[in-house]
Amino acid sequence: MALYSEKVMDHFRKPRNVGVIPDADGVGQVGNAKCGDIMKMYLKIDDGIISDVKFETFGCGSAIASSSMATELIKGKSVSEALSLTNKAVAEALDGLPDYKLHCSVLAEQAVRAALEDYETRRREQSR
Repeated sequence: MALYSEKVMDHFRKPRNVGVIPDADGVGQVGNAKCGDIMKMYLKIDDGIISDVKFETFGCGSAIASSSMATELIKGKSVSEALSLTNKAVAEALDGLPDYKLHCSVLAEQAVRAALEDYETRRREQSR
C-alpha cells in the first residue's frame, strides 16, 4: 500500500490557492514547534461568504496538501460553514493521512480558524 493517497500527492504536487491576498479580510498563522510546519491562511470575505482564500505553508508534503485541501473545502462557503471545518474532514477529503501526519490536518483546521477569528476581530473593531 502506498504511504500517501493519490489526492495527497496531487495536492502536494499541484497545490491549489497558493499565495497571498494583500488586502485580506482575515489572516491566520499557526505552527507546530515539534515538526516545524507553519501555515498562514488569507481570507477575502464578501457578504459573509469566503470569496477567495490563499495559503502559504512551510512544511512537509502532508502540510502542503492539507493546506491546499482546506482552502478548497472552505472556498465559496459562509463564515459559519467554514468554522465547522474539522481536521477529520480535511484528512477524509485527502483520502486519509498516515497517523503520524494527522497533525498536518489539525494545523490546517487551526489556520482556518485563526483567519476567521482575525476576520471577526477586524469586523468588531470597524463597527466601533
